Amino acid sequence: MAYEEILAWWQKKQVRTAADIALEMNGNGAAFIYHSAKIENDNITYHDTREIYDHGGVTGYTGDIRSLFEIQNSVAAYRRMLDAFEKREPLDQALLLELQGLLTQGTYDTLRYQKGERPGTYKKNDYVTGPQEVGALPEDVPEELNGLLSELKCVKPEQALTAAAYFHAKFENIHPFADGNGRTGRLLMNYLLFLWDHPPIIIHEEDRKAYYAALERFDRERELDSLTEFLKEQTVKTWSARFGRRG
Repeated sequence: MAYEEILAWWQKKQVRTAADIALEMNGNGAAFIYHSAKIENDNITYHDTREIYDHGGVTGYTGDIRSLFEIQNSVAAYRRMLDAFEKREPLDQALLLELQGLLTQGTYDTLRYQKGERPGTYKKNDYVTGPQEVGALPEDVPEELNGLLSELKCVKPEQALTAAAYFHAKFENIHPFADGNGRTGRLLMNYLLFLWDHPPIIIHEEDRKAYYAALERFDRERELDSLTEFLKEQTVKTWSARFGRRG
């Protein structure tokens, strides 16, 4: 199944409301939450994610509390994203901070708290983000994000995937938070895709090595093609079965 066919299929659906998204996403809502959380936390399970997504809780849970919080938080943030789409809220720093706060509430460790870090606020310290990267200086984060968000204001529909790749790569490069940057970046990227009438993308946890490699190429060389092609492949992987079933 070709990427272009899936894009045309989605746009033909004219997804305009949160209810439209819920209908088209079907099981992919829980799958997006599961894969995004699992990329950085191997303790996440699809069973627990599906239970919380469908029923608001899980019976007989035997995992660690942080993982439980991360799943619950991810469901809450995903639903807030749908609410924002319904209202056509622009992606600004207020929404960005709100979604990160929802994703990380109750999950910051003691060391981060001792350093003054809090969910829903930008980092106050430097953190290693890759082999040669520590992200933006804490004092530069608001200005850098403002610049990034300003660049997105004139995106044309045919630029959606490239713009989403650029946003995600640059956001992770800035690394604005003490924790939750990956989950936040993937959620925000999909919010932009919804706004730009592009099918959302599950970055599958089993493909994390290729995902990280593409992000690192942007960090080292400002090369975006690798991530854009990776996102095309993930779009096909996300939607091929559904596309084949419904036409």
